[in-house]
Amino acid sequence: MPLQGTLRPVGLFIGLVALAACFVGSIKLGLTHIDWYTMMDAWQASDPTKEQLVVKTTRLPRALIAVCVGASLGIAGALMQALTRNPLASPGIFGINAGAAFFVVMASSFFSVRSYASFTWIAFLGAAVSGLVVYGLSTLGREGLTPIKLTLAGAAITAFFNTLTQGILVTDENALDEILYWLSGSIVGRNLETLVNVLPFFAIAWVVALLLGRSITTLTIGEDVAKGLGQRTAWVKLTAALAVVLLAGGSVAVAGPIGLVGLVIPHLARFLVGSDYRWILPYCAVLGATFLLLADIGARYLIMPGGPVMAFLSDLGAHVLSDEVPVGVLTALIGAPFFIYIARRSVSE
Repeated sequence: MPLQGTLRPVGLFIGLVALAACFVGSIKLGLTHIDWYTMMDAWQASDPTKEQLVVKTTRLPRALIAVCVGASLGIAGALMQALTRNPLASPGIFGINAGAAFFVVMASSFFSVRSYASFTWIAFLGAAVSGLVVYGLSTLGREGLTPIKLTLAGAAITAFFNTLTQGILVTDENALDEILYWLSGSIVGRNLETLVNVLPFFAIAWVVALLLGRSITTLTIGEDVAKGLGQRTAWVKLTAALAVVLLAGGSVAVAGPIGLVGLVIPHLARFLVGSDYRWILPYCAVLGATFLLLADIGARYLIMPGGPVMAFLSDLGAHVLSDEVPVGVLTALIGAPFFIYIARRSVSE
C-alpha cells in the first residue's frame, strides 16, 4: 500500500536522514581507516595528515558525485518511464548512456580530447543523438510509437554504440588504457572540478523535472485527457526529454555509463508513493543518491585486499589490478535480476 497524505513527507524526511547517514558512511568507510576525529578535523587542519587528505581530496568528492549522479539517474529513469509508458525505460536500456559513452570515446581516441569540460558537452551531444535515433526508429511503421518498439530500438542502438565503442578501443591501446575503467561506470579518481563542470546542468534539470511533476502525472493518465485539461503535451514532452538528456549526459560525463539505477529506483519510488510524480520525482532523487552511495561503499569492500573474495580469486590464480570494483559493476549485479523480474511481469500482463 503506497504512502498517503502526511506519510509522504514523513517518508521523504526519513529518506533524507538515511541519505545523510550513507553520505557520512561514504566519507568514513574504506580501505584507509578514518576515525571520527580525523574526519571532523580534516576541514580545518593546516597541516593535514594522510588520512585527512584522503577525506578532502578523495572521499568527499566521491560522495558528492555519487549523490548527484544517483539522483540524476533516478529522476531521468522516472521521466523516461512516464513519457514512454514503458516500465523498462531507463537511460542505460534506451541507448542514451551508450550513445554518450561512444561520443566521449570517439572524441578521446580520434580528436585527442582530454578535458572533462569538453567531455561534458560531448556526452550531452551523444545522449541527444542516441535519444533522437531511438525515438525516430520507434515511430516507424503503422502502429506508431509503442513501448515494445521503444525497447527493441533502445536495445539495438545500445548494441550498435557498444560495438562501435569496443571497436575503437581494440584499435587504440592508448584510449583503452585511459578510458576502460571509466566505461564500466566509476566515480573513483574524480575530483570536485569534474562535478562543478556539470552541476549547473544537473541543477537546471532537477528544477525543471520537479516543476513538471503535476504535468507528468496528468500525461500518464492519457494524452487525450491531458489535452482536454488544456495541457500542451508536446511542450511537456520536449521539456522532459531535454531534462533527461542533461541528467543522463551529465552523469556519463562525470562517472561513465552506470547502468540500471534509472530502472530500479523509479519502480521503488512508485511502490512507496503511488503514481503522483510530484512525489515520485523527489523520492527518486533521494533513493537514487542513497542507492549509489551504498553501491559505492559496497564496491570498496567486495575485493578488498585480505577479504574472502580476493582470497578466492587468488586461489584461482586471477590477477586483480584494482583494490575495488567499479560501482557500475555492482549496480549491474543488483539491477539485472530486477530487470528480468520487470520484463517477465510486463510480458505476463
